[in-house]
Amino acid sequence: MTVELRLILALVGLLWYAGLWAIGILGCSSARKRYRNRPRSPLAAASASSVPGVSILRPLKGLDTNLYENLESTFVQEYPNYEILLSVADENDQALPVARELMSKYPNVNCRIIIGEEVVGVNPKVNNLIRSYRQAANDILWVIDSNVTVHSGTLARSVDALVGSPSAPSRKRIALVHHVPFALVTEPKIGSRIEEAFLNTNHAKMYLAINAAAVDSCVMGKSNLYRRSDLERVNGSLKPMYAATQPGPLGLPAFGRFLAEDNMIAGALWHELGDRHDLSCDVARNVVGNMSFSDYVWRRVRWIRVRKHMVLAATLVEPFTESVVLSIICASSLKYLFGVWLWISICVHFALWAYVDLDVYASLAGHPLPSAIRWQFGAAWVVRELLALPIFLFAIVGSEVTWRGHTYRVLRNGEVERADKSRTWFQRLRQPKNYDPLDTDL
Repeated sequence: MTVELRLILALVGLLWYAGLWAIGILGCSSARKRYRNRPRSPLAAASASSVPGVSILRPLKGLDTNLYENLESTFVQEYPNYEILLSVADENDQALPVARELMSKYPNVNCRIIIGEEVVGVNPKVNNLIRSYRQAANDILWVIDSNVTVHSGTLARSVDALVGSPSAPSRKRIALVHHVPFALVTEPKIGSRIEEAFLNTNHAKMYLAINAAAVDSCVMGKSNLYRRSDLERVNGSLKPMYAATQPGPLGLPAFGRFLAEDNMIAGALWHELGDRHDLSCDVARNVVGNMSFSDYVWRRVRWIRVRKHMVLAATLVEPFTESVVLSIICASSLKYLFGVWLWISICVHFALWAYVDLDVYASLAGHPLPSAIRWQFGAAWVVRELLALPIFLFAIVGSEVTWRGHTYRVLRNGEVERADKSRTWFQRLRQPKNYDPLDTDL
């Protein structure tokens, strides 16, 4: 390698490193600005007739960790005009007794249970939601997972963000309000701790930075607020609308063919309608239950493989945004350009990286990292950083994922089909690249 090429690589490495630090600081700054002050919305004290109605859709399946408290958090929202629709696919689902107990406890809350799915695709969450989606009385829908608990002021502040007056005439219309996930660990299993360290630091930092830059859609669907009238105009093609309607199925049924339906809905509202997203100053408290180390690994593998077929270029760049690879890039560049010892660069890098990550945690949690979990959290954070590259390298070479007991094959654009285990590896290798439309009669 010539001297000139080494110099160019070293300079490019430092520029890349500086750019990633700028993104990290943007995420940290956004967390401080948005989450360290959560004022009460004026909508919380308004009359029911003066605020838009909201239908809260919560798909249920089994006894999620902390299910009672998760569901109860939507029964106690400080908002004068909402209904709750709890949907289950099976009339024998274990979540039903919990739902009925809460309905008895809060008889003044407008809540209904909807039993039975409608199969519109391979995504079981979408199939479970379809009837609730169609029976909802209001245009504004708040779709929130069953393993999420929220603050009582979340709905009012989210409606503020969705329908509030633009701060400037040039600001684009908001079509979706989402909430950054914040993990709460109830069982100190190793996988749970690693997931907590991931979601509450690096994931949140990058999530907030991308949304602050607003260069493209970046949404995780633990808790999303949007209008049904908007969703009925899009189909997941991500192609801008040039006519009154898009071709093919529209609305929620059109997204049953995707595994990451939340991300695709957000992308459709962004690209097909030309609207934008916003965050309220609330987090979606994702209650992490008994997650083993293997569970954590396979969860990361699943979403890397899904993203690979949705945003290939961004997925391939991902390893170069992780702290271990970045520390090597920085240390090598500084060593070549200025003769700085490698171990000094690496130690300073990780000290500053951890400081920023913990500052993001403190902003989202509303308090610094508790001393009771400091060492457990720190160890989990280190393991997460060290695992990022090996998990990526394993995930990137496959296309099959397991979700809720079923195996799927991820196709182009994030669509999925049920994997046929009876086919040989040679038959799967020869599978044509242009896939037929999904058969929804499953």
